[in-house]
Amino acid sequence: MKNIKVRLTAMNFLQFAVWGAYLTSMGNYLGIAGLGDKIAWFYAIQGIVSIFMPTLIGIVADKYVQPQRMLGLCHLSAGVFMLGCWWMGFQAGFGQEIADKALFITLYTLSVAFYMPTIALSNTVAFTVLKNHGLDTVKDFPPIRVLGTVGFIIAMWFVNCAVWENGAFSLTIADNAHKFQYSYMQFMVSGLLGILLFLYGFTLPACRVEKKKGVSLAESLGLNAFKLFKSRKMALFFIFSALLGMCLQVTNGYAGPFITAFNGSPDPAIADSFAADNATLLTSISQVSEALCILMIPFFLRRFGIKIVMLLSMFAWVFRFGLFGIGSPTMPGVLLFVLSCIVYGVAFDFFNVSGGIFVDKECAPSVRASAQGLFMMMTNGLGATIGTLAAGEVVNRYCSWQDGYLVGDWTTCWLIFAGFALAVAVAFMLVFRYKRSEEESKPQAVA
Repeated sequence: MKNIKVRLTAMNFLQFAVWGAYLTSMGNYLGIAGLGDKIAWFYAIQGIVSIFMPTLIGIVADKYVQPQRMLGLCHLSAGVFMLGCWWMGFQAGFGQEIADKALFITLYTLSVAFYMPTIALSNTVAFTVLKNHGLDTVKDFPPIRVLGTVGFIIAMWFVNCAVWENGAFSLTIADNAHKFQYSYMQFMVSGLLGILLFLYGFTLPACRVEKKKGVSLAESLGLNAFKLFKSRKMALFFIFSALLGMCLQVTNGYAGPFITAFNGSPDPAIADSFAADNATLLTSISQVSEALCILMIPFFLRRFGIKIVMLLSMFAWVFRFGLFGIGSPTMPGVLLFVLSCIVYGVAFDFFNVSGGIFVDKECAPSVRASAQGLFMMMTNGLGATIGTLAAGEVVNRYCSWQDGYLVGDWTTCWLIFAGFALAVAVAFMLVFRYKRSEEESKPQAVA
């Protein structure tokens, strides 16, 4: 039994290390590669494919291919396309623009399209294997999933410190233009990790395919969950889910270029600061906070209830953006950057996890799975896509790429984002009506 947990932990570690290798550092390279004005689109693509790809791949895994094998095949496809991005960057050279930008975007899109379904597939594999071995998913899955976040963080740290220069590899936190976080090498790391997980996936215990009889196409696609919009409470919840989802990818896309831009400051103390040289390492505090905040949710749910917990998330987004707007890479301003990264755990977890609990509690068993899919589509699909593109328009309005740095009026950008989050929080507080039940005050296990 212990061996099963270890093997699933390794799967989750690799699952999110693939993503962490480029998700928060990609923006720095895109600016150098001549794609700086397209950063928003690179992150919006993740939301667009999340609207339909997880469902389509899920149907295949439900009916035709065992989930652990489907997981491996998706990672193989994603890894190969990501290595294609690496190869195009390699051909261009360090610090050079990509020649065929359309092909680069196409390869990246195909990679993401096959990666995003693996997030759900890895959960399916973990739950199925645990149940097949008589283990408790509520008790045994959270420690396994937390190691996924650890994998994400370690991949970020590696990319931040790894250097490939003149044919030699080294790890350093000093300023260096050949760091992986500024180059195409981050795509190589992601691609190789994906292929490793493809091989590892085929060694996992089999998850038998169980064909469901009498299920309509609409039910297979999760379309029956849309009838939940007939309920005012659920309709408001999903609308606010989309509005809050607009915040999700903003800092993933722009925190790195924002902090790195201080390298271009005429003040040597700012240009050579640790924060400016190690943006990916600094922002990794956000993922550490995310892992720790998951453990706090049961207490807050018992003490305050779901609506207050979701409100805390919304106001945390205000601080996440606002602290970036007034901080700086040197003392004492860098402490505001650190605090912004700490509150990210509350901003991300308290809505995503508690929102999932709300959906599970309020929906009938017949549409519960589809409703969870609708919740993810509204937040990580529709909301994240619109929000990322809108954020890109704001950043491109106030900032521009100069000598490899995205410089401009960043304070205005972050305060606009904070103002939007504040408006959503106040509207949710006034419009959304939810009476806390006695069940919410009882201890709950959170996966």
